[in-house]
Amino acid sequence: MRRLANTLKTAALLGLLTAIVLTLGYWIGGQAGLLAALALSLGLNVATWLFSDRLALRAMRARPLSRSEAPGVHAMVAGLAAAAGQPMPRLYVSPVRQPNAFATGRGPQHAAVCVTEGLLDLLSPRELRAVLGHELAHVHNRDILLSSVAATLAGGLTMLADLAWLLPLGPDGDDGDESSPGPLGWLAMLVLGSLAATLIQLAVSRTREFAADDEGAALTGDPLSLADALEKIHAWTRRLPLPATGDVPAAAHLMIANPLSGHGLAALFSTHPPLYQRVARLHMLSAAASPNVRKVYN
Repeated sequence: MRRLANTLKTAALLGLLTAIVLTLGYWIGGQAGLLAALALSLGLNVATWLFSDRLALRAMRARPLSRSEAPGVHAMVAGLAAAAGQPMPRLYVSPVRQPNAFATGRGPQHAAVCVTEGLLDLLSPRELRAVLGHELAHVHNRDILLSSVAATLAGGLTMLADLAWLLPLGPDGDDGDESSPGPLGWLAMLVLGSLAATLIQLAVSRTREFAADDEGAALTGDPLSLADALEKIHAWTRRLPLPATGDVPAAAHLMIANPLSGHGLAALFSTHPPLYQRVARLHMLSAAASPNVRKVYN
């Protein structure tokens, strides 16, 4: 049921992209513009479907993580993927010092999991394994395609917002300060930024993180390690928030923890449930000791 809902949401987002392009084409060029916009929208839909995973990887300056560089991480992911009956995803590492991780791609056959250098330095092997299990749960639930498409569309809107300084400057258009936008620029930044944030909020449900926590804990059999990892990651994301500029806000919902400061514009892009709720659920799972969730002591 969850996979079907994600598939329908993805189709709706691609339909929204098509509608926006067709409307702009007709408004600018009439019927000729509509035909050109139709061809453009088809190309954009194909590109979004095929390359949506690259936005988050680019936003985090990620590079492929080779087996020789991190054999332990590769072994963890391979073992978890085999246990989940999934293909081995591609692995990436980001040079960012903030500890975080995310999964992206259009499905299990084309999935990528990225960890930051800060995460590799901060977590113990058990905690890292728990985080990787969480990310593989996103892959299994088909969360990654919906999230990646939403990130691509929102990223396009935030890019347009960043270009708002090209609009007329100052109240009279001649204030002499070419480094800051005037009223039209600020209005465009506000509208486009809010639209991008609303798109993310509508597409991405906070319950997906609860589901990935639950299924990731069931996969690893170690909910307490995931709880410990989340607490560590949350503390360090508050100390080392990523800047709310460029592609980062549009990709923030992909991360296991909100990488932004949580203030100002960054707060609009928050799609993560409160930490205390996630940790409490994981402790309840551990205490329940159900057949699918067991404590690991080694």
